[in-house]
Amino acid sequence: MEKQITSGKRKGLEVVSDSRGIIAALAIDQRGALRSLMAKAKGVEPEAIPSEMLAEFKEAVSRILTSHASAILLDPEFGLVASRQRAKNAGLLLAYEQTGYDKTVPGRLPRLLEHWSVRRLVDAGADGVKILLYYSPSSAAAINDRKHAWAERIGAECKAADVPFFLELVSYHEGMEDKSREFAKLKTDVVTASVEEFSKPQYGVDVLKVGVPVSMAYVEGTPGAERDWLYSREEAKRHFRRAASAARLPFIYLSEGVGNELFDDALQLAAEAGANFSGVLCGRATWKDGVPIHVREGLAALEKWLSGEGVRNIQRVNARLSAAKPWFAFREGNFAANLTR
Repeated sequence: MEKQITSGKRKGLEVVSDSRGIIAALAIDQRGALRSLMAKAKGVEPEAIPSEMLAEFKEAVSRILTSHASAILLDPEFGLVASRQRAKNAGLLLAYEQTGYDKTVPGRLPRLLEHWSVRRLVDAGADGVKILLYYSPSSAAAINDRKHAWAERIGAECKAADVPFFLELVSYHEGMEDKSREFAKLKTDVVTASVEEFSKPQYGVDVLKVGVPVSMAYVEGTPGAERDWLYSREEAKRHFRRAASAARLPFIYLSEGVGNELFDDALQLAAEAGANFSGVLCGRATWKDGVPIHVREGLAALEKWLSGEGVRNIQRVNARLSAAKPWFAFREGNFAANLTR
């Protein structure tokens, strides 16, 4: 990672982090996933959920929870009104990718929003730009070469606009269910190799957003974990250290759709392992349980839930960030040497 940072990128990173240089960000750029959660709660097909319901939910989350966050991640499709309702202390990250992927094409290939560019996102108020990339190191070379070139183009676009580039890596393996025991056996290798690849300078990434390197449902002692677990707590910590040592960039953890209690346990393991993460971009672990309340009882009930349980959820995550390291520490010296034990 380059030691020097441009003024625009530094300013953007400072705006989306707290006074310690820790990114305590709230993610609600979900589109397809949020629509599916709402549809399940309502007992209808996702297509029956109106766009206005997504926008209203995002606005309530932004309005009520951002006073407890250093930034909020939103999408320009349904989240621009919500972005203007965030607390003054919170920076803004905007997503650049289309939601989901074409399941008829192998490789979970990424697609950008057709009517947006990095420059347009910045003009809309973005302090940083985020893209999501499904990545498996074992995919066919031609597929991964397309993904590498795609990330390079986004990096160049962010460099030209002098805005931070956040790359969200979602690990998978072709032909396996993402939450399966089969994939859980591979996840640590997938995460570690992906972090190592996209730490390379040609991608121009400023912050990596990654899942924890173990499937928490298969870790001994995790709330609600499978009885036939794959990893002891100590083994899990070794995997946290191994993945962290592969990073040459600041990295933050995403909650991967798990509940608040499970994500809290993951952050505790990261802290005990000494992983040099620089914060979180946490979404569903904070607000997911509010979705059925919104769908069934309306906006006022959602606001009440967010003001109580939602605030407690985000505060619980924030309490775990005392172990996080500032993003700028990566530019002052790499922590990796301390993580190879």
